[in-house]
Amino acid sequence: MVSDIQWVDPQIFELIKAEERRQATGMEFIASENYQSKAVLAAQSGVFANKYSEGTPGRRYYGGQENTDLMEQLAIDRATALFGSDHANVQALSGAAANVCIYAWLLEPGDTILGMDLTHGGHLTHGHPVTFMGKIFNFMRYGMKDISTGEIDFAQIRQMAHEHKPKIILAWFSAYPRELDYAKFAEIANEVGAVAMADMSHIWGLIAAGVLANPFDAWFQVMMTTTHKSLRGPRWSLILSKGTVSNPLKKPEDTSENIPTRIDRAVFPGVQWWPHMNTISAIAVALHEAAQPAFRTYGEQTLANAGTMAEEFLSRGYKLVTGGTDNHMIVLDLSETELDGTIVEQALDEIGISTSKSTIPDDPNPPYRPSGLRIGTPAMTTRWLQQDQIKTVVWWMDTAFQNHDNATVLEWLKKEVEQMSREFPSPSL
Repeated sequence: MVSDIQWVDPQIFELIKAEERRQATGMEFIASENYQSKAVLAAQSGVFANKYSEGTPGRRYYGGQENTDLMEQLAIDRATALFGSDHANVQALSGAAANVCIYAWLLEPGDTILGMDLTHGGHLTHGHPVTFMGKIFNFMRYGMKDISTGEIDFAQIRQMAHEHKPKIILAWFSAYPRELDYAKFAEIANEVGAVAMADMSHIWGLIAAGVLANPFDAWFQVMMTTTHKSLRGPRWSLILSKGTVSNPLKKPEDTSENIPTRIDRAVFPGVQWWPHMNTISAIAVALHEAAQPAFRTYGEQTLANAGTMAEEFLSRGYKLVTGGTDNHMIVLDLSETELDGTIVEQALDEIGISTSKSTIPDDPNPPYRPSGLRIGTPAMTTRWLQQDQIKTVVWWMDTAFQNHDNATVLEWLKKEVEQMSREFPSPSL
């Protein structure tokens, strides 16, 4: 299909080819990115893209749904089986949109949500003041008790929960390299009658692989995940739920206390309208791939690579946020050096390695020039780099940091990166 573009729109064709070359000759260590299989990409460009499917399977507002209904239901069934949930909504357009849908299901304007502070590893979509949701709801933030280990301050969470009575207690991270104690979150939520919600966008693939804990096993009621990170699917999201819960803010027109029904209604017609059926078909393919035995091997290798990367940086004298990692990412703390996240991100871009600058807890620098660098292993593990290659990559990164203003060294490193990249091709190409 890409070849067809060559004759229809040569400019876009050239940009697609240029991006293919960039991906083929470089390395992706952004923690939130991954490579899709050719099968997932093919599904996204399939004829389901032509179909309006407003509504849910069996309850559509347009005709001609015999295939879309079967396909979406298959995606739902695969998601619930893989993650041990009672229900899945596969229509939310992104992680941010899915979070809005969940808030819309449970909350009234002004209600309180308790979530992780952005600088301690949280995310903008959990109520940062610059976001629209931050203007509608009252977000309160907890953080780490011990930054050196990543220990969460559960005494603080319990005190805040009992004082402010949040309707949602949110377990989530974007730049937090440790695993959370989900049972403690659920215990506190139960004490104050809050919904225990997990946003597992970064690690859902690792949960699917069975190598990280599943919050549903700790009595969480709702989870959201994006599907393009460690799950290796299209850019989309899932909302999963387990059990039922009474909503103290039930609107008079609501007729059901059932979580699945209310989430479906929040997605449509509450927040968004037509689902993109081609992307949902790609989700179904990705979920099928994640259910195969080889996906567990992938999850185990992703964690092993991250662990090796942490050890290598520590051995070179670098400081890591929380002192290491339990998941797929590390966050370098450069606050005690002459470097910052922007400098090192740009140096790595010069040699063909993509990463992302990141804030660190209580960052002394502004967000546009933060003191941290976030590095993740899911994408290059998909290309099957293992520990020996990871050690070499860390050496390259360290060399680039120390020579960030030396064009000759950076050019040499770029050639080294390209050679290894070609030895470990992307499954998307």
